[in-house]
Amino acid sequence: MITTSNKKKKMNPLLIRIISISVVIHIIAGFIAGVVTLATYVLQEDAQFEEPPAVVEETPKEVKVEIRPQQPKIQPMNQLRMRPVANIAIADVAVDLPSVGQTFTVSAGLGGFGRGNLLAGGARGRISLGVSDVNVFGLKARAEKILFIVEANRRMVYDSKGGLHSYRVIKDEITDMVGNLSAGTLFNVMLADGPKIKLFKPQLVSAGAESAAELARWFAPVNSSVKQVGIGKGAKVAQVATKLDKYERYYDGLRRWPSGQAVAQVAMEMNVDAIFQIVGDHAGFNSIRLEPTPNEWAKHKQAVAAIQKKMKTDPKTIAAIAARQAETEAMKKKIGAALASLNKRRAAKGQPPKVMGRNINSQMKELGLKWTTPEPPRIPREPIIWAESKQVRRYFHTLCQELFVEQGRQPPSMNVVLFLAGDEVFPDSKDAAVKDYVGYFKGKMKVIRGLDEIRSATTAKQTSN
Repeated sequence: MITTSNKKKKMNPLLIRIISISVVIHIIAGFIAGVVTLATYVLQEDAQFEEPPAVVEETPKEVKVEIRPQQPKIQPMNQLRMRPVANIAIADVAVDLPSVGQTFTVSAGLGGFGRGNLLAGGARGRISLGVSDVNVFGLKARAEKILFIVEANRRMVYDSKGGLHSYRVIKDEITDMVGNLSAGTLFNVMLADGPKIKLFKPQLVSAGAESAAELARWFAPVNSSVKQVGIGKGAKVAQVATKLDKYERYYDGLRRWPSGQAVAQVAMEMNVDAIFQIVGDHAGFNSIRLEPTPNEWAKHKQAVAAIQKKMKTDPKTIAAIAARQAETEAMKKKIGAALASLNKRRAAKGQPPKVMGRNINSQMKELGLKWTTPEPPRIPREPIIWAESKQVRRYFHTLCQELFVEQGRQPPSMNVVLFLAGDEVFPDSKDAAVKDYVGYFKGKMKVIRGLDEIRSATTAKQTSN
């Protein structure tokens, strides 16, 4: 059996001596460090102060002080209070704003002098507030001052063109288009019957629901029945106002013998951007009758005197005149009877009465009647001197320069809707003349034939602004 001893081990004397020496060294080092710290930071010498040098006082300079009003403090949003509208006093000011149901277009027509400026003159940098897209029987334009010219003569309601029904479609198309124009767009409607015109308003007016409703009432009686055919009361002869240098004879001729060209010039003088013509015939620039020269007037007077003498002294001429006068009275009765018989047959078929021209010769032609007496001599008409189409084109070019280009604006676009009968012949020469006309004015042309085509061509209701 093995036994283990429990004797205590003794510590090494050398180790105890080393530890004791180390403790003594640390105590001495700590004492020295404390003495150095006390001498450095606590026991400092008394501070020495020197008397500062004397300072000479100077008179202060004047300084200008600008006192600005204190900016008002922004009131916190949570402290703001709304005043009731009823407590706010407002001055009586006439303000014409578009209704909620109307649309309003803002177009940035900046730069150039193109169309679309509500303010006359078309200055650069202005913003157009009433530009509208116009679509009449498929002819489109973009403008803010628009004129619609609608022929109201009897040939527009002939049976071959659809009669009174077709004209009702035309009136609806124009009225619908006016109702769809932007609120800031200006417009007018002109009825034309040869040289006679009648305006919806004396000057351009703002579009809108109220204007469209008033136009519909104004338009309704026109060519509404056989008893109300034509332009109606209140028509005036178109009188041009602009007299161009070197074109005095044109001015005198247009005022003395106004024609379609006079109507076109009056329309241009209304200072519009786009013109739409809905007509039954058109020949482009065609011709302008000029005022005769003094020499031409003298020759005319001589011819009239010779015929008048013959009508008073020549037996054959006197007899021919008497025979034609007698047949004229009989022919009027014959025309009345034939027309009454025709309208009776039409009524049985549910058709409206037939509309014919006012001239006795055209009425006879439509009813198949002919004269039996020879044509008697007539007093010659006044001298007829015409400016040809090239000269007329040059005249309108000069007119555009004065009315528009020199004022920093473009001439209006001319758009022609030609309403013809289904079988009506429209010669190539006329077609080319109208295309040249609308081409010069940067417009468009469309030919519509009869009731069916004019119904299918309506586009105003499809246009919105």
